[in-house]
Amino acid sequence: MKNFLIVKLSAIGDVIHALPTAYALKETYPDCHITWVVEPPAYDLVNMCPHIDEVILFEKKKFKSFRGFLREYGPLKRKIQLRNYDAVLDLQGLFKSAAIARLGKAPIKLGMCNMRELSDRISRPVIGPHANGHIVERYLDVARALNCRVDEVRLTLEVPDREADIARRIFSQAGANMDNDYAVFAIGANWPNKRWPARHFAQLSDRLYDRKIIPILVGGGPVDEQRAAEICSYTEIPPVNLVGRTNFKQLTYILQQAKLCLGGDTGPVHLAAGLGTPTIMVMGPTDANRNGPYGQPGNAIEVDRPCRYCWQRACPKHLDCLEAITVEHVLEKMEELL
Repeated sequence: MKNFLIVKLSAIGDVIHALPTAYALKETYPDCHITWVVEPPAYDLVNMCPHIDEVILFEKKKFKSFRGFLREYGPLKRKIQLRNYDAVLDLQGLFKSAAIARLGKAPIKLGMCNMRELSDRISRPVIGPHANGHIVERYLDVARALNCRVDEVRLTLEVPDREADIARRIFSQAGANMDNDYAVFAIGANWPNKRWPARHFAQLSDRLYDRKIIPILVGGGPVDEQRAAEICSYTEIPPVNLVGRTNFKQLTYILQQAKLCLGGDTGPVHLAAGLGTPTIMVMGPTDANRNGPYGQPGNAIEVDRPCRYCWQRACPKHLDCLEAITVEHVLEKMEELL
């Protein structure tokens, strides 16, 4: 039996993009054992994947002080070195992931094509046939370097029955019925210029109600809560606001049942696309060729500006990047999908 160690710690969207690598390994080596090291925010996602046999939690915050490092390093090392590996896959490509990959005892250590922070000193970068393609394929190129066939790209997540029941209860408490048609709006994103304007979301929300489709707001954190309140204030009929009310297991179940999902280049939208839910992604600073909804390239709507793909967290021109993507444009794409 082969043993593989995958190091992909964060962020949510990146972990989602990397998860098909686990299926690719199992597709070629059905009896292999896969250990995945991940940080707390994405733990639930990795833990729902049936192709991953063991999940090791890396709590970075505990390593920041000298005393914390001394306390935490030994247990982490022992967990990783409980088994010998045939290969270590560093799909993060940063110093912190390289430090973890270094702990794994394996004759082969591979990394993705664009490794940084000297991580290529520990793991050999794989410059595969998709080095300029979608990030999912770039990760899969690392599996291909281990002779994986990759006949099928699959993101499989199994939501526990208890979490599915809770999701339905949350829906009901918010005044909605999950058996009715609904569309999920992922209203947030880490980068301000990845967020579609609140007024656009509000206008689209009212238009969907006219079509007997319930708009559902999802997200988490104070910024998303503020945006949700702003969106609701602009609407004639407020959407169902689930911001801050679901964990990733419950959100996964909600996305699995949705008619469609809309949002920017952010984790929940990538999750929806990976689950096969029709997904519209509004994009400006990042490139759909690399970060668009995987498997649904025609559903990326890119802003018509010459400065798109700037890869800047905030617009240096002080523009509301995605404002130029109109409600009518998104609604037209939705009509195609619905």
